[in-house]
Amino acid sequence: MAQSESPEFNRKIMPNIVLASTSPFRRQLLEKLGLPFICAAPEVDELPLPGESPRQLVLRLAQAKAQALAHRYPEHLIIGSDQVCVLGGKITGKPHTAENAHRQLREASGHIVTFYTGLALYNSASGQLQTECEPFDVHFRRLTDDEIIRYVEKEQPLNCAGSFKSEGLGIALFERLDGRDPNTLVGLPLIALSKMLRHEQINSLLA
Repeated sequence: MAQSESPEFNRKIMPNIVLASTSPFRRQLLEKLGLPFICAAPEVDELPLPGESPRQLVLRLAQAKAQALAHRYPEHLIIGSDQVCVLGGKITGKPHTAENAHRQLREASGHIVTFYTGLALYNSASGQLQTECEPFDVHFRRLTDDEIIRYVEKEQPLNCAGSFKSEGLGIALFERLDGRDPNTLVGLPLIALSKMLRHEQINSLLA
């Protein structure tokens, strides 16, 4: 029998897992897997490089975040993730103000917004790196100004790319969602991450 299928094996060799993020949303998502982990801030410059595509950007930053903590956690599995929101071919950042949130939602109204989420799992002991980029399409329905203003007042999505929280009232803004993993939209693709962890002999079902 393969060792990775043994619960005892998982408990014995499970390395410490580090989430290279202080995002409460990513922390809550990772908790779904039931594995012990700690969070740490990676302190990575997130500015895009000239000519960098959204996909290239999130993959680079996810890898950089994971590897930035390797010196502090030399025998760990380090998870890095980064996400951008793209509307009309342009990256849309966090609004930070209600006025910007209103503007972003007006621009999104009746259109498709694509989220690209980069994921990296870095084994700081072996140097093994796994990366993946998950796209997710959000189809916005046509929104009225009153709906946009009330939504921003109610949920205050000022630190959320795209100016909404899909796990909350933001779901009322959409026509439909297209993507492999709904967790991707919140910021951490758990299906892809679970596969990466299994490559590292960590099966959350058997741990």
